[in-house]
Amino acid sequence: MVLGFSIALIVFSLLLMLLVLMHKGKGGGLSDMFGGGMQSSVGGSSVAERNLDRITIVVGLCWFACIIVLGMLMKSNS
Repeated sequence: MVLGFSIALIVFSLLLMLLVLMHKGKGGGLSDMFGGGMQSSVGGSSVAERNLDRITIVVGLCWFACIIVLGMLMKSNS
């Protein structure tokens, strides 16, 4: 069980790094390569950027949950 959560933590960590790098920064980001740079000048963020925000939040919460579960499993094993 610990091995499964450890693998999930590694996968979520890599995915979270990729998603954070895809976000648009001050000068643009990797999200521009995937169509995230087509914002309207009216204001607000594009649909792609909002969806990227949502996906990043969900992956971050899963990453955090894996850390909590791993901590509880390690504590119960010792």
